[in-house]
Order: sequence, then C-alpha cells, then structure tokens
Amino acid sequence: MKEDKIKIAVNGGVGFGAKLNAKQLITLAKYLGEEEELELTVFQQLYIEVEEHQLEETVKELEGVGLKCYPVGNFVKSLRTCNFCKGAVEEGMPTATKLNDLIAGKPVPSTLRVAYTGCSIACGEPLINDIGVIKRKNTFELYLGGKAKGIDAKTGLLFKENLSEKELLESVQKVISLYEKNGKKREVFSKFLDRYGMDNLKEQIVIE
Repeated sequence: MKEDKIKIAVNGGVGFGAKLNAKQLITLAKYLGEEEELELTVFQQLYIEVEEHQLEETVKELEGVGLKCYPVGNFVKSLRTCNFCKGAVEEGMPTATKLNDLIAGKPVPSTLRVAYTGCSIACGEPLINDIGVIKRKNTFELYLGGKAKGIDAKTGLLFKENLSEKELLESVQKVISLYEKNGKKREVFSKFLDRYGMDNLKEQIVIE
C-alpha cells in the first residue's frame, strides 16, 4: 500500500530577504525526484512533499541546516517581511523573529497572512495582508483586515499605534486567539473582522 505524502512549507526564516544558501538547497534537493518541481509561494515559502513516516526525520534535517518548517493549510503563515535594508536593529529584525516564532503554524479558521515591515515605505506589504505591522522609529503600528485579491481588495485599518515590542507581540497573539475562537470554519479574516467588528475587537484586547 502506497503511503500518503505530507506537504510541508519551508523557508529560511526571518532575515535579509528571502534567501537560501547552497547547503540548504542541496538538502532540499534530496527530497525531490528528477522530474519534480519545487513550488515557491507568495508567502515566501517553498512546498515539498515527504512520506509520512519520514516527516519527523525530514524536519529535523531541514532545521539542522537553518531552514524553518511549517504546516500547510488553515494555519497562520510564516511572517512575510521586508528586506531590512536599513539594518537588523533599526528595522526591528529581532522583533520580527520573535513574532514569527510566536504565531507561525498556529491553527485558525482560514489561512492567516501576517506581514511585517521595518519602516514607512512598507516593502513587506503589511497593509494588504490580514495582519500588518509597521515599525516607526522605536514603536509599532498594527493594521488589520487588509485583502490583496478580488474586486473587494482593500487596505487594512489602523488598529493600534505607538506600541512597544511587548505590546505588539501581545496584541497580535490576542487578535489571533480571538479569531481562532470566534471565527467560523473557513471564514477568512477580513470577513470575520466585518462580522465581529473592529470596536468589539478593541474592547476584547486589553494590554496589561
């Protein structure tokens, strides 16, 4: 009986652009047949398929060369970021890394896209993702409800501003938690936000 394959998403984590080194590419190639193609998604992720019994071993090997592995489906996607062109510290790469580690892979009613950018130029496209973060000097702005596709495409609305790193991380986690608990099955985040209400969401999210 042929064993089912499991699709996993892989990328290089949060860094200076969506880059992979030679060792990482060689490791990924081990899991591809000669005629297989490597799928690159708009989420800065690569999709590969592995045998179910190889999953744990595969993830361990990929993480051993510095790659990050995530589930595919109705989960929070890994953080989409800018290229941190002004530097890791100035544009908040450590904060972006912490945010990614806290939220990526969490189960939600429908695929959730979160984007981060280190300055007001917003190369990471935070305003057209479900949840967007913009760093301004030493504080952060949090936007919700952006949508990049369809005739109803729209930019996100400012939810909170002048947030410290701690306040940002707590706010995003609480937004995702409320969506997980109150969103309907397969209800995209923008529709959930329309139904649940931005004001109602603000009342529920109190940062201590």
